[in-house]
Amino acid sequence: MRFTRIASAMTLVAASVGAAQAGGFSRGTADTDILYEDGNFNLRAGAIIVVPTQKFKTAPSLAPNPALVGTDYLDTYVIPSAAAKFKISDNLSCAGTHTQVYGASSSYAAFYGPTGKVSEEFTVSEFGATCAVFFNVGKGRLAVLGGAFVEQFDYDFVGGFGTANIDLGSNAVGWRAGLAYEIPEIAFRTELMYRSGTSHDASGTYNMAPIATGSGELPQSLELKLQTGIAPGWLAFGSVRWTDWSVNETLQVYLGGAPLPPNEYYWRDGWTVTGGIGHAFTENVSGLVSLQWDRGVATGYDFRTDKWLLAAGLSMKDQLGGELRLGGAVSFLSSAEITKGLETGASVGSGWAGILSANYKVKW
Repeated sequence: MRFTRIASAMTLVAASVGAAQAGGFSRGTADTDILYEDGNFNLRAGAIIVVPTQKFKTAPSLAPNPALVGTDYLDTYVIPSAAAKFKISDNLSCAGTHTQVYGASSSYAAFYGPTGKVSEEFTVSEFGATCAVFFNVGKGRLAVLGGAFVEQFDYDFVGGFGTANIDLGSNAVGWRAGLAYEIPEIAFRTELMYRSGTSHDASGTYNMAPIATGSGELPQSLELKLQTGIAPGWLAFGSVRWTDWSVNETLQVYLGGAPLPPNEYYWRDGWTVTGGIGHAFTENVSGLVSLQWDRGVATGYDFRTDKWLLAAGLSMKDQLGGELRLGGAVSFLSSAEITKGLETGASVGSGWAGILSANYKVKW
């Protein structure tokens, strides 16, 4: 039972908090871990707050604006998360999930780059349904997982040195599938989960006129997670995630069919590695610490370089049968310089991000 509670706390911090500062545009992950938890009906909801900061050292060569130097460009953001699991039979459970899976948000103290950016934000919200079929195998059980999701893409751009306002939106459908094996008595679980990529062809407005369109690709990913009890009241866990960020080459926006200067990325694939230790302090309280490294995806066109994240979490069960989970983390953002493309010459120093999370679960 202690191992089970530690495993739940691990899910909160190592997975959700880690994803909030993983590579590329990653933010949240669907809470499919709820499928493994006891209960006929489980409901969990919460949010993660991320407060990043990173300051300009130099401005782009094509639009050298010295007012940018020394200013921060990263915005604070909030990632919602919700999941509801229904136990249909002893061998079948299904869950509905919601999170903000991708996103980015920047605001500039002065006009940035040749397009004169003032602010730029996009979010991708995911609404999904995933089922798990369980089979008794050996000392544990095998799970076959599968489901689908809908992504809602929203993009807002203010630029043109204050004269252009672009709003775009689109929907796309994807799917996920996975295999897992667990032995609950020793808190052992290994899971391999695949999430498909998506293509977005968005439409919207330019200065309130419906003439704007845009297109871009979002990546597929594959993640391997492993946890196991290592001593009474102690658990070790880790994960490796590959994300196909090399599909993200440009974000191309058109006004009345005419292309604007694109956002250039030309990223490489991303790798995120996490490891940690959990411990049960009492029958109702457990905690963990974890360390994550994310290999940067930048190839010289932007600032998405390596990140390190140190996280801690606490899980507390109450007298009503609910469970409160709290997490905190600090992330180190390495410095970066743009050496290719339209924004060549821009650079930022190393930065930091503070992360706080909380969620609450009830079950019947």
